[in-house]
Amino acid sequence: MVVSVLEEMRIRSLGVIDDAVVELAPGFTAVTGETGAGKTMVVTSLGLLLGGRADAALVRIGARNAVVEGRIAVPEGSPAVVRAEEAGAELDEGTLLVSRTVSAEGRSRAHLGGRSVPVGLLAELADDLVAVHGQSDQQGLLKLSRQRQALDRYAGYAVAVPLGKYAEAYKRLRAVTVELEEITTRARERAQEADLLRFGLEEIAAVEPRAGEDTELAEEAERLGHAEALASAAAVAHAALAGNPEDPEGVDAGTLVAGAQRALEAVRAHDPALAALTDRIGEIGILLRDVAGELAGYADDLDADPLRLAAVEERRAALTALTRKYGEDVAEVLAWAESSAARLTELEGDDERIGELTAERDALRSELGALAQELSEARTEAAERFAAAVTEELASLAMPHARVSFDIRQTEDPDGVEVNGRTVAYGPSGVDEVELLLAPHPGAPPRPIAKGASGGELSRVMLAVEVVFAGTDPVPTYLFDEVDAGVGGKAAVEIGRRLARLAKKAQVVVVTHLPQVAAFADRQLLVEKTNDGSVTRSGVKVLEGEDRVRELSRMLAGQEDSETARAHAEELLAAARADA
Repeated sequence: MVVSVLEEMRIRSLGVIDDAVVELAPGFTAVTGETGAGKTMVVTSLGLLLGGRADAALVRIGARNAVVEGRIAVPEGSPAVVRAEEAGAELDEGTLLVSRTVSAEGRSRAHLGGRSVPVGLLAELADDLVAVHGQSDQQGLLKLSRQRQALDRYAGYAVAVPLGKYAEAYKRLRAVTVELEEITTRARERAQEADLLRFGLEEIAAVEPRAGEDTELAEEAERLGHAEALASAAAVAHAALAGNPEDPEGVDAGTLVAGAQRALEAVRAHDPALAALTDRIGEIGILLRDVAGELAGYADDLDADPLRLAAVEERRAALTALTRKYGEDVAEVLAWAESSAARLTELEGDDERIGELTAERDALRSELGALAQELSEARTEAAERFAAAVTEELASLAMPHARVSFDIRQTEDPDGVEVNGRTVAYGPSGVDEVELLLAPHPGAPPRPIAKGASGGELSRVMLAVEVVFAGTDPVPTYLFDEVDAGVGGKAAVEIGRRLARLAKKAQVVVVTHLPQVAAFADRQLLVEKTNDGSVTRSGVKVLEGEDRVRELSRMLAGQEDSETARAHAEELLAAARADA
């Protein structure tokens, strides 16, 4: 059952396409047309919708930008819908609208469900929606890393679980190794740093500064340095407030305030406002007596001892020596001491830390070896099933005697991890080098597909791999760009038949030049240019009945009206319908 369907694409000012609409449907859709008509632009357009790289060269000459819009029917709650809604996209009655704009200057913009989104988000959605395959993908299959990824994808949880554990252990081992190398290679620098920190801490410890002490001493030095002036001022102020015993006739503030209060007390009962003022004068009298008392005490307590002043200045000098080196004030000096003590503890623990890290590194290498062995065993088991399934598919693609196998090997490395009694090289994905081998006919030795497969055989191997994936890890839509390259005759018929079977489980869109493949399609689209060399809205049309026979005839013989070609085309269509 197809869970998502690419329903339509509108393409404007892209390559040879001026303005065209590609109407798609569930099942198998074949896109045909003469060479250079713009069939590949269909694949390019879908690539842009799926977050592919934008290229200003794609923009039609004379146009400001190229625009591709797509409409995809998606079921509620699917991963693609959840991710799109998280980005703020809105669905239109179960349909997700996607658009991509590429300017003539190369700038690119993407929209999803009416919202502007990063292009990378479209690429994320592509993993759940569409699998695109073309000539570049065939070349990608030649890379060993892609072959290992294909095997891991087929194996599913059997490989994914130990691979996840392995990846975590590998990441930790890398971190431990880097830290261990840093400690051992920088041992001299770290020892010098430790000596400097130790000297500074000893210097601070000898002084024993106290938080806030510098401020307190500065205030005390200021007071001691002006002790006589302070005492004299306090005495004069006290006399002004409370009177001078040596001058009984003198008038002081306290006496005057007391006189004012007595004058008002006699009449306060006659006016509440005056009574309030009387009370306030009384409060002033109390305050004057308190201040006078404190001034008397201040003068008595004031210490003018020059020895104490010398001691204070000496202490301040010691603190100043620290603040010149370790901070703006004592608080910063103490903070430096705290952080430096922690750093010194770390540096002095290098030997212990080296021992701990070495033990952890050895344990992780041992753990990696065990996980790598588990991973290798899971891959080996999956490789047998995968190879058998692909071999079976190749038999359906006119390669009945071909055999596919995997070579899973490891490389000896004295600095590697131990697996099955051997010390082998390891990496972020394990210890295995995975290579896909093909023996195209009996007696032929298995060889890497890069060397043992022709272009047509490689196309069929790739299709077989995708068909196998469709049964284990399907995506809703498959797009093949000339997967039948280098293929003809019976092999082409078998590819068409296999694509039709794949289309029973998913939406399949194929850009093809082979009539044997196109005949098996449920729906055939023709891409054709107008006289001015462009593809317009009417340039992509659905072929039915006589029109489809004419197109298949052209593909067969290059002659739309050839009776022989027409008969062959009708025969192909009849055979395809019978096979369905």
